[in-house]
Amino acid sequence: MSLAQDLIAFGKQHCLSRSDTHHIRDIRIGLGYTIVELSDGASGVAWTPDRSPSSSCTHLKRAANMEEFQETEILEWLDSESQLERAVGLALFNAINSRVERVLSQEEAISTLNISSDDHVVMVGFFAPIVPKVKATGCRFDVVELNTEKQGFIDLHKGPELLAECDVAIITATSIINNTVDDLLSKLSRNRAAVMLGPSTPVCPEVFKDTRITQLSGSQVMDPERVKRVISLGGGTKVMKKHLNFVSAAV
Repeated sequence: MSLAQDLIAFGKQHCLSRSDTHHIRDIRIGLGYTIVELSDGASGVAWTPDRSPSSSCTHLKRAANMEEFQETEILEWLDSESQLERAVGLALFNAINSRVERVLSQEEAISTLNISSDDHVVMVGFFAPIVPKVKATGCRFDVVELNTEKQGFIDLHKGPELLAECDVAIITATSIINNTVDDLLSKLSRNRAAVMLGPSTPVCPEVFKDTRITQLSGSQVMDPERVKRVISLGGGTKVMKKHLNFVSAAV
């Protein structure tokens, strides 16, 4: 099974195990992030993918009646061919997953990786705020990105080779949305640590137990109304982070 299918299975199992059924209360698809809020207030966010040029002003054909769907129906979008639908599906999963009681850490995500100067660290997806912290360790450090226009980035096609030989991997959760995650995870073979990172991350260790991911570092929505407003106005992580709780879980 793919990671998307595992997420769908876990999400459905959790929904069906509850005696109360919840529907979608609100969905906001902003320029930077998407948020799904359920009828009990549980909410989750996910990165909004770039939209390819289109002759139509409609980017999501099922937009008119999304709020009429039940949770389990939109969960299936995680396995959609549409990146935008996968983003909505992941935000929904994160909302559902926020109901699950777990022991979570609020320690800074990179510090728990214990990176040393002997390590080869590969970052898939550019996380500018943590780059100085990684470089400060003196490790060998490579950044793999889809957009290689910035100097120093390595093309995604060379990523698998680097992941196969790295000691520590830092992988963006947007790989779930752009459908590269299964290939990336399959290339990890000798790493001692690997974190999936970013507000979109599904902090659900059960789904990643058969992978080489060792840590999940994502977010919980603390104030849905404020996050919805930020997202609706085109805001991203810098603006909405004060309304999120950043958490990690070991796998």
